[in-house]
Amino acid sequence: MKISETKPLKIVQVLPALNSGGVERGTVELARELVRGGHTSVVISFGGRMVDGLVADGSEHITFPVHRKSLWSLLQVRPMRRLLELLNADVVHVRSRAPAWIVWLAWRKMDPATRPRLVSTFHGMYSVNFYSAVMARAEHLIAISDCVKKYIIRNYKAEESRITLIPRGLDPAAFNHDACTPAWKKELFEQYPQLQDKHIILMPGRLTRWKGQEAFLEMMSRLVRLRQDCHGVVVGDAEPGKQHYFDELLAMRSSLNLDNAVTFVGHRSDIAQFYGLASVTCHMSNKEEPFGRTVPESLASGTPVVAYDRGGASESLSAGFPQGLVTPDDVVSFAARVDDLIDADAEIKLPENYYLSSQLAATLGVYQRLLKKRWGEVR
Repeated sequence: MKISETKPLKIVQVLPALNSGGVERGTVELARELVRGGHTSVVISFGGRMVDGLVADGSEHITFPVHRKSLWSLLQVRPMRRLLELLNADVVHVRSRAPAWIVWLAWRKMDPATRPRLVSTFHGMYSVNFYSAVMARAEHLIAISDCVKKYIIRNYKAEESRITLIPRGLDPAAFNHDACTPAWKKELFEQYPQLQDKHIILMPGRLTRWKGQEAFLEMMSRLVRLRQDCHGVVVGDAEPGKQHYFDELLAMRSSLNLDNAVTFVGHRSDIAQFYGLASVTCHMSNKEEPFGRTVPESLASGTPVVAYDRGGASESLSAGFPQGLVTPDDVVSFAARVDDLIDADAEIKLPENYYLSSQLAATLGVYQRLLKKRWGEVR
């Protein structure tokens, strides 16, 4: 189903904020493509640095305090109900637990004959409790990977017929072989001359313990013993209040004698260019990750990925570049695999369902089927 073939819809997405992260990027990308397809896109959040781009792409943004994980958020239920009635949308799509509670409590008191259809996306394997269970109260659920879908069925007892597996889609215009231009590389090397004439081993992701930056440093200490032509680059900044973890990583880098072999570049908006620059991208999360967006992004950019064989990252890597899979937590094998791939001719074939066009068609299919049920077109 192409967007242009569907009846124009009014879609409201709700999430806590629009600062950074995979959920936020996915929301903005879906909003942009909805507008391109002739639909009306509205996003409700507490705001953030991605709002300006969202609005510039044609969506409406409504600032609303849906971000607080607090009982005080219940005071927002009535205002949310009034807002939803005013918007008169076809579908409301919730993407996080705190806003899902506000939206669901508001939605359930609306007229069933006229209220919007309610969809939720499980972006993670949430802790199993009453608070998280609100995500399963939507009329239809979207799982971003097969492991997430199985998790929903196992822990929330949701019928499989209410769940659609839709991997996060990436934009081929953003992630491709040509993103890393000579002009961009020249500017980067002027800022970080230590990267020039090196094989870049990329570690993207916010700085948090479960993302595996410590394992990456251990891996790099082994890799540089095998060869001297590599340089590790960590892209991402520390989460709010977690600056101490960055300090720990810097201390660990020094203790491993990697000060001249690993560079932290902080938060960057040019991650697509870094994929193109890299010889290998690493995914080293120390627990099962719901999706692992960096894996298909790097593969779409033509850069091989090495990742532990678990979670959503394993699913996309198995589909596009199975040679990159390594036994979980085996840093020695990980370093050896990176070493092998640096000089190898990688054959990468990322399936179409990992691209934005496929995600959009599948998501619109969920919306349309729900609306058809209301219109009596599907019994």
